[in-house]
Amino acid sequence: MVAYQSMGVRAAAVLAAFAAIACTGNISAYAQKKLLYVAVGETSRPPIGWVQFCEARPWECKVERMEPRDVQFTAQARRELERVNRFVNERIKPLTDLEHYGVIEKWTYPEDGYGDCEDYVLLKRRMLMQLGWPRSALLITVVRDRKGEGHSVLTVRTDKGEFILDNQVEEVLPWASTGYRYIKRQAQHDPNIWVSLGDDRPTPFVAAR
Repeated sequence: MVAYQSMGVRAAAVLAAFAAIACTGNISAYAQKKLLYVAVGETSRPPIGWVQFCEARPWECKVERMEPRDVQFTAQARRELERVNRFVNERIKPLTDLEHYGVIEKWTYPEDGYGDCEDYVLLKRRMLMQLGWPRSALLITVVRDRKGEGHSVLTVRTDKGEFILDNQVEEVLPWASTGYRYIKRQAQHDPNIWVSLGDDRPTPFVAAR
């Protein structure tokens, strides 16, 4: 079992509360699953930044339809997520696309050491895939943050639920602990298809080999 206390006070508190409710029998299996996995809705329009990213780097987006795969959330997996999240957050300095490139929106890798939230996400996603993580478990996700502003994070699908890598937060948190409103993200079977988030249907877990 994963030692969740190392994930930080907020994450541990949420998971402890969930475990306490589950042990009393006051929560159904369906409700438990809803806490672990964000509900996925209908197909949605891809963000313009992703469309332009694919136009600039077509080799990164031309992928065959894949079987959805999640990862086992082992102690090693947790350490890798924390290490990648911390490395990118410390190495990349925040800078808006308007300041950086003179345009409102541009998704790219922060190769010069500067970037906005999508650039952090793209780099974390690439680094994890280089470590052998399945693409279908690493989903670029659009949210509204606590201020109601648009923001992007990386959702990681695991057998213990969905976890968020975020340039605004040092901890790797369960999705329900971020305080964000989830808007849409990449589909597991195809990164070029985007799906809306937040209806009442949780997505199934499919284990990775």
